Amino acid sequence: MSIIQVTGTGKSVASDRTPFFGARIPIEIKSMIKPLSKLDKSVFRKILLLIVTAIEGNDVEFKQLKELESKDTDEETLSVIYSGLYKLLQSALRLPQESLKQELFKEDLQELQIAEDFHTDLASVVFGHKRSSIDIHSIFSRPRLPQLEALKWRVDVGISTSVLNRVLEPTVLMEMTLSDGNISTFEVPVSKFHELRFNVASVLKEMEDLEQRSILKIKD
Repeated sequence: MSIIQVTGTGKSVASDRTPFFGARIPIEIKSMIKPLSKLDKSVFRKILLLIVTAIEGNDVEFKQLKELESKDTDEETLSVIYSGLYKLLQSALRLPQESLKQELFKEDLQELQIAEDFHTDLASVVFGHKRSSIDIHSIFSRPRLPQLEALKWRVDVGISTSVLNRVLEPTVLMEMTLSDGNISTFEVPVSKFHELRFNVASVLKEMEDLEQRSILKIKD
């Protein structure tokens, strides 16, 4: 059993797991804990709604947050709370639903000294009906390299070159079309083409073998 030091709460928590926010509390979360404890629940829910809107990929303007300003909660405090809650939910949502249970999520919120009145609303974002749409947006918006859209090839035979009058050596001309619209054309000797084909087949076989290993299968 390992000891997890929850910095900022003054407590050491004995546990055999890492909290959803990591071994150390992110500065955004740590900064918002105190002002959040004094926040009215109705304002909290409005901030939470703005965060969910942003996480789903929709635009959120600063004036929408500024409209929540009052004599008890100034613009700076709202910004700190917004940033902290956004980071907290972002940390929880990056984990697969199978690996983070709702009761453990609430335990971690308790260790952060977040008021219990806020636990249910936060859990509804991470485990509620909107989780699937949030996950879909996250998958399609994450940075990624261009994907292979199409691959064409043909065998050419060079009759001659500027050096040799007669070559008659076959080469494979390949054309790759990527998802970003770029098209690359190159040629390889037949021997290298067979090497490429062999290596691709080997990688696919290794991937298939890995998927069959029980250690990679998620269990409840």
